Amino acid sequence: MTVSASEATRAGAKVTAIGLEVQSAGGMKYRRVGKSGLTVSEMGVGCFSFGEFVDAKGAEAVVHHAMDRGINYFDTADSYGIGTSEERLGAALSGRRERAVIATKFSNRMDHGPNDIGTSRLHIVRACEASLRRLKTDYIDLYQVHWPDRRTPIEETLGALDDLVHAGKVRYLGVANFFEWEICEAFWIAEKHNLQKFISTQDHYSLLYRDIEKRMVPFCVRYGIGMNSYFPLAGGLLTGMYRRDAPAIPGTRAAASPSYAAWNSRRNWDVQEKLKAFAESRGWTLPQMSLAWLLSRPAMSTVIAGADKPEHISQNIGALEIAFTPKDLTEIDRLTLVDEDRSVAPVYRKLRPEKVHEFEPMQVANARGLGTR
Repeated sequence: MTVSASEATRAGAKVTAIGLEVQSAGGMKYRRVGKSGLTVSEMGVGCFSFGEFVDAKGAEAVVHHAMDRGINYFDTADSYGIGTSEERLGAALSGRRERAVIATKFSNRMDHGPNDIGTSRLHIVRACEASLRRLKTDYIDLYQVHWPDRRTPIEETLGALDDLVHAGKVRYLGVANFFEWEICEAFWIAEKHNLQKFISTQDHYSLLYRDIEKRMVPFCVRYGIGMNSYFPLAGGLLTGMYRRDAPAIPGTRAAASPSYAAWNSRRNWDVQEKLKAFAESRGWTLPQMSLAWLLSRPAMSTVIAGADKPEHISQNIGALEIAFTPKDLTEIDRLTLVDEDRSVAPVYRKLRPEKVHEFEPMQVANARGLGTR
């Protein structure tokens, strides 16, 4: 009979490492992030909704249910709700911090001052200290540059981040929304100056938008960089909840988000409907198939799936039970690699190019205490 470390401790027995192994409920599986030693759950939780749509009690319910199902990866950012998401995640992890991998991001505007944005040494140090306070922790597992700041030398950015790692405030470094050449440049600078390297990249990637397969995916495979995608369900289109030419369902995030209209193209609906029919012919749901497909991609470490309720966690985890045949993957390629310029997602075309979900009016309203929390 195998006795867990906690059970042995309660019984007063001597605890050794012999026979101990990873244990998790819900059949969770784990992967390394790129070439690093960091191990994360294949399914992660995106905490953007904690900043706007889910209150503190709801966030706690989601986080606890996720951890009970073996999920350890929680992705947030200082700009989600101007700090609110980090605060709610930190509160939800009270007493469970050591079991979680916290991935947060910085570089978006957090206030109206000239140094309240970007990747300067000044802003990085301030942003890290503020995130640590909000998260109620003394270290961040994965600290990510949310958007590149091309006016600040990458040497300055990497030097400040390296100092945070050596100070014990940050464990690993990552990026989001970088071009592959920018990550390559950062690697070269880090190698030259003996600085900590980025181990991961977070990018927009789904069955509806596969452009990063042209350059980013091969780059990550070659250099051992872990990928963790956002918008895995294409802003809601791959949830199967919405219908062509119908308004977003009242009370849903899509109804409240200005980005939903940007996904609402004829091409996207044509592909979505064919994918939904294909998934149902295999006995799968469309969102579970969409998440499982991302996990089949080379270099993928974890998929960041948002969850507003505990039941969303259980639904997302169902994706881990899907196994594709080569024929399945070929058919998915046939259905998705069609039509329209895929080089730039419509959210980038129709909104300010440096924004995805942190819309400036929402940020200003929240900073002034006018937004809903």
